[in-house]
Amino acid sequence: MSESASIPATPAPPPARVPGQPTFLQRQRGWILGTVAIIVVLAAWQVAVAQLHLASELVLPTPYNIGHRIAQLLVSSDFWYNMRVSGKGFAIGFGLAIVVGLLLGLLIGWFAAVQSMLDPFVHFLNSTPRIALAPLFVIWFGIGVWSKVAVIFFGAVFPIIITTTAGVKNLDPALLRAARAFGASNLQLFRTVALPGAVPYIISGLRMAVAHALTGVVVGEYIASNAGVGMMMMKASQVYDTPTVFAGVIIIAALGLAFTQAFAALEKRFQAWKPTTG
Repeated sequence: MSESASIPATPAPPPARVPGQPTFLQRQRGWILGTVAIIVVLAAWQVAVAQLHLASELVLPTPYNIGHRIAQLLVSSDFWYNMRVSGKGFAIGFGLAIVVGLLLGLLIGWFAAVQSMLDPFVHFLNSTPRIALAPLFVIWFGIGVWSKVAVIFFGAVFPIIITTTAGVKNLDPALLRAARAFGASNLQLFRTVALPGAVPYIISGLRMAVAHALTGVVVGEYIASNAGVGMMMMKASQVYDTPTVFAGVIIIAALGLAFTQAFAALEKRFQAWKPTTG
């Protein structure tokens, strides 16, 4: 064997980091700081209530007790029944809000006459507190799922209408002129320019609407339901079962965060889906 054959191959050096490129810790800085802040707050809360007794656990349960109650709920058949009831109302109300909100938003944004006719109603009803109409919904639809659906729908539909209208109104005029110059019909303009250009605004509206819809679930079940997560929280509050109340709040907030993050990912994906003149 020759001498050169016995010399091991020199391993290739690791790729050098591009100057100015952020490190992994720098890229994840927001998540790290947020996680640390949550841990610090929960630890301080636990110590203040459990060790220092600065507040009664009847009023402010510890994070440990709340977490334990969440674990109990997740294996409870009653809880999942309440989740199904709430989920059904949310799905119907939010689904109707999406359909009606998109249709009206596109019509208001595209046709000036429709905007003139519907704008006063949209702004008046949007400024009306949702909970103020809940007793009327109970009178109209009775105690049950449809009064809750009405609360959810009424809370979610207006952010969708307003943002969809804004998306159509903010279309690039140069694109519209160019399309018309090539003989595009109103239907073609609407399908190929207006709708794609409004998509980022629509998704932004859905992000706002989902929070109102989840609020409507709880409010609707407080007022006009005999089951659901909101009713579970109401019954727990009546017997000072604050861990269950906190657990319900956290579960609903977690669902809202999940929906919001999903819509935020869609919004980021479609942010570039806007026709340009370039």
